[in-house]
Amino acid sequence: MRAYEFILAKRMGRTHTAAEIVDFINGYVDGRISDAQAAAWCMAVYFNKLSCAEMAALTKAMVESGDRIDLGAIKGIKVDKHSTGGVGDKTTLVLGPMIAAIGLPFAKMSGRGLGHTGGTLDKLESIPGMTVEMDRARFVRQVDKVGLAVVGQTGNLVPADKKLYALRDETATVEETGLIAASIMSKKIAAGADAIVLDVKCGRGAFMGTLPEARNLAEAMVHIGNSFGRKTAAIISSMDQPLGRAIGNALEVREAIETLTGGGPEDLRELCLVLGSKMAVLGGICHELAEARLLLEKTLNSGTAFEKLRLLVQEQGGDVKVIDHPEWLPSAARLEEVLAPVSGTVKAIDSLALGLSGMALGSGRERKEDAIDYAVGIVINKKAGQKVNRGDSLATLHYNSDARLEAARARVLEAFQVTQEPDVAEPPLILGTVE
Repeated sequence: MRAYEFILAKRMGRTHTAAEIVDFINGYVDGRISDAQAAAWCMAVYFNKLSCAEMAALTKAMVESGDRIDLGAIKGIKVDKHSTGGVGDKTTLVLGPMIAAIGLPFAKMSGRGLGHTGGTLDKLESIPGMTVEMDRARFVRQVDKVGLAVVGQTGNLVPADKKLYALRDETATVEETGLIAASIMSKKIAAGADAIVLDVKCGRGAFMGTLPEARNLAEAMVHIGNSFGRKTAAIISSMDQPLGRAIGNALEVREAIETLTGGGPEDLRELCLVLGSKMAVLGGICHELAEARLLLEKTLNSGTAFEKLRLLVQEQGGDVKVIDHPEWLPSAARLEEVLAPVSGTVKAIDSLALGLSGMALGSGRERKEDAIDYAVGIVINKKAGQKVNRGDSLATLHYNSDARLEAARARVLEAFQVTQEPDVAEPPLILGTVE
């Protein structure tokens, strides 16, 4: 089928065959299909959608456009986790060590932050000496040796997705469920894990703003994963307020360490236990979620998960002394308190506004090439559902630049909605499960 006919078919709402999708994607990667033609097809998909079969075929075509990682040399069921992105999301730093501590190999390829969402690689690189780049052979050896590795994408993995995503980003077609699902799952499938747990964020600071949108994406990704023979499940979690209290790279590493040593924010701990329990069941370590939760809680209380973090840092060249003394992590020169203008109860916190404020302070990137400041960020002192008095600190800004402080301070204050309503409940964290 010619590219023109392929585009026209989707514009008319018709369903592609798997062979047609493979031919189109291969043509786009090798240059036979132009950017203009691919953009037209993406827009047709935006309006007329992809069927489940089309999503699976698109994922397969993108996986086969490049290399695949073979984790067969690693003993046991290899597990992976993916988050659709949020504010204060440092779950990988806690969850990975927990999973490794119960004996499941955790082979994770992560990304960098862009816009209001942070990136796991940036958080890890706030640890002095830490490297997140390694070849595949070393990646496999490390997972087999210590149970986990967290690195950037290696080699020629899913080049079709890289090319197509850049085009979607420029043509207002990023927010299409089928294209998002195929993009995420092509990378997960190519990375080689046997079982995948997806953390689909929903709310103000998430890519999916509503629960129906989040559920549609979760169902699409779970269907794709299962169609490839990967045990796949999704947890839908709220991003209507930031996860935990810290926003910013070194600040989030410090909070992850607190959680791994038996403390930390309750919502971060809870999400890691929920995700980890599902991973333990899919990985065959436990039969029941309740059994898995008890096992994972033990890794936090006994220090075995914390020891796995130390091993991860040591294997990847980081300074382990900093993990033992998190106060040695990069820290900002100055602090600024954002005070409550009235008494009442925090009704809501705008995650997007706080994520953008952190970026304004220097903790994130507007463009991929931007440098970041590992030390700066925001610590939330009052979460939704908590009482405040006039003059209480709602948040602490960690900053190194007065100009950047001015860009962030007013927005942080506006992010907190304080009400005099008598009964304000803490918003739910877990919104659903898809299997």
